[in-house]
Amino acid sequence: MSGLLRLLPEEPEPAHDLAVAPVPVRHRPGWAADPVDELAQELAAVCAAAVHPDEIAAVLEADGLTGEQIAERYGRADAFELAAELFARVPRGHPEPEPRPDPWKVKPGQFLLRSLVFTLPGFGYTLGSPLMNGGQDRFGLPAGTGALIASALVAWAFNQALAHRAYLWLAAGGRGAAARCLAVGAPLGVLLATGAALALPAPPGALAFGVGQVLYLAAATALLVLGRERLLLLALLPTATGGAVVLLARPPSVVGVVLLLATAGGALFAAVYEITRARRTDGERTGQAPPPAASIPYGLFGLGCGTLTTIAALGDVLVGHHGGASGPAVLALTLSMGVAEWLLYRCRGLALGALAASTSTGGLLLRVGRVLTLCVAGYLAALTVLTLAVSAVWPDDPPLSAPRLTALLALGAVLWTGLLLQAYGIGWLPALLCLGAAGAETAALVLRISVPTTDQVVICTGAAAGLLAAATVLLGRITTHR
Repeated sequence: MSGLLRLLPEEPEPAHDLAVAPVPVRHRPGWAADPVDELAQELAAVCAAAVHPDEIAAVLEADGLTGEQIAERYGRADAFELAAELFARVPRGHPEPEPRPDPWKVKPGQFLLRSLVFTLPGFGYTLGSPLMNGGQDRFGLPAGTGALIASALVAWAFNQALAHRAYLWLAAGGRGAAARCLAVGAPLGVLLATGAALALPAPPGALAFGVGQVLYLAAATALLVLGRERLLLLALLPTATGGAVVLLARPPSVVGVVLLLATAGGALFAAVYEITRARRTDGERTGQAPPPAASIPYGLFGLGCGTLTTIAALGDVLVGHHGGASGPAVLALTLSMGVAEWLLYRCRGLALGALAASTSTGGLLLRVGRVLTLCVAGYLAALTVLTLAVSAVWPDDPPLSAPRLTALLALGAVLWTGLLLQAYGIGWLPALLCLGAAGAETAALVLRISVPTTDQVVICTGAAAGLLAAATVLLGRITTHR
């Protein structure tokens, strides 16, 4: 606000701006030079930008010219006659509006931080692998993997819906309202996800890991909604340190368990502290959020994305191709989420620029298509670089094949376009398409129709094409950008 303030002038300023380049005045043939020419030069900017003489008349009256003064100085009957004369003498020259600042311009640094807090929990699976010591299930996976997957998917879906709900309360009632929403919703999500883990057979170590995973996800959701990414990063330092050590050496399993407990406990303590502080420092709710049903599609989208990601990680193993799960690929996918978020902001800013540069609906649609193509291509390029980098340093991983990379890129396109639609308030379409893709891939795995990688490429490419078409139509509407 301070940047908009200025000192008051010593004398009142006229209603028009005289510090403008003079605009050529049309002299009518046969007319002698009169004071109206001088007035036209003084009011050149006002007269050139006017769309009707009455606008000029309003400026003349605001400058204090009376009918008697106009008749004496300019020989015209009143302000309206003089305004009509000025309007006729000065050619139209409507100035282009100054470019508006981009409201979606953000610094990439904050999204690098979010990339880290999205990625570092993946090291927890490496540290927790000794807990999965109950043999193998019928799919060749460590016993208890099914319970872990079930609890993770339930937690992922519930926390996506909870985060959406809490963000609505954050906008409607401030941090206090969001904290109250999280205080009720987070424990409920923990109970539901823990129940999903207990519903499937698993050894005690796997169940303990699953409960810790659920607690961490609930705590991380609360900290991210309240904008405490740095605090979450501090809580993740033990797991990050342990994961780096595992890549270089093989520490005792008890070390990994202690580091996991430190991360889960630190995140849980930080979340409880932040929720309690927000509830105490902020006042009562001042707004009204939409009904809880509005968050359902966001939870379903999380369920679909979680299922697609799980299949991408375990698909080869589940059908008997023991080449190993695509751990590096999924790690690169989570690491790319920061880039994805930044490109979502850039896409919204570029879409506003496309709207400002367009003079027709067709032109807007064409420019929006270019913006979407550029942003999707940029995200997929970043995902490719990250995948190749992670695969190069990941131990004991088979070479990254072109089909696996293509399947990962198709999945990334689904996630990014779905998040873009959600950013514009479109929840059900990405949720249904992602759930449909997840169901199709699951059915293909169960029926073993073809190689999982082929299924992922075909199904995810189709879903991404549908989402991209919907995004193009959405952004091609002028009302979308209001």
